[in-house]
Amino acid sequence: MSGGVDSSVATSLLTESGFEVVGTMARFWPDDCPTGAFDLCCSPQAAYDARRVADAVDVPFYLLDFRERFQEIVVDPFVPSYEAGETPNPCVWCNRHIKFGALVLRAQALGCEFMATGHYVRRVEGPDGVELHRGRDDDKDQTYFLWALPREILPYLLFPLGERTKSEVRALAAERGFKTAEKKSSSGLCFVPDTVRDYLQGASVERPGPVLDASQDDAVVGEHRGVQYYTIGQKRGLGLWKSHLERYVIDLRPEDNAVVVGPKAMCHWTGLRAERVNLLIDEAQLPPRVQAQVRYRQAPVPATVSLHDGGLWVDFDAPQFAVTVGQSVVLYDGDRLLGGGVIRERFS
Repeated sequence: MSGGVDSSVATSLLTESGFEVVGTMARFWPDDCPTGAFDLCCSPQAAYDARRVADAVDVPFYLLDFRERFQEIVVDPFVPSYEAGETPNPCVWCNRHIKFGALVLRAQALGCEFMATGHYVRRVEGPDGVELHRGRDDDKDQTYFLWALPREILPYLLFPLGERTKSEVRALAAERGFKTAEKKSSSGLCFVPDTVRDYLQGASVERPGPVLDASQDDAVVGEHRGVQYYTIGQKRGLGLWKSHLERYVIDLRPEDNAVVVGPKAMCHWTGLRAERVNLLIDEAQLPPRVQAQVRYRQAPVPATVSLHDGGLWVDFDAPQFAVTVGQSVVLYDGDRLLGGGVIRERFS
């Protein structure tokens, strides 16, 4: 439970279906939590809201302390990743190691047969066991953040909201009189108070350097404040001297402290190589043709994939915009989640 509308309704639906439910929430916020951080999810107020919902549906509620694990897995690698010219996806590793890792183990220690969440994901009983499929609500589907889950825990997971839309869930919460019915949905990163840029300004060292234009033989066309403040595909705030030029960030080079820009046509890639690969199927079952997704708000696109040299290789049918080192490439067969990896190289 997170204190939001989704987990509130998921809890209620489970109790109404006859499950004996134990409500839990993971504490991530530190004692010296900065103002604005953890405000929408995983905050003291959210814990209060979750406890009130648990009281309303008559289930016990436990607040479990995962602060040290969260700091180690999520917070500590965050700034160094940006300083290395990557754009990390910390939610993936929070899900794998904490929400569906350490928390699952704690639930099993409590004697629970399943762990359920309010994620918009569908659990499907397939011929070879439990499969994860995209949620019915395309706008809320969250499988993109679950590709790294340990395969062995899939039979242990329940997703009561997978077949529902967000509007339906809010209506169900209102019918039950939950305070969370109109609560704003959380977005962004829970430990970042405002913007990632603001967070980095307070946690990293600025090293100004040149902005190079790849379409002009790497001519210096501006000055940046630090490679950590930029991401692939970024168009605004590039520090260009000639502001009339439309340019996009196409590469970050921390080794020589350079930000490389170019026209939009240069911000497309035909393929990639990914590491830290995790499959939710047997390796031999990975089809050569899949749909691949490289950003949360981008739709999956047709691609050819293969596994060799210790990595996942993906070739798109059509060049894709803003393929970014550090982000996830997630594989699907139709609606079924197959797995994914962390993007390490891009190919033009």
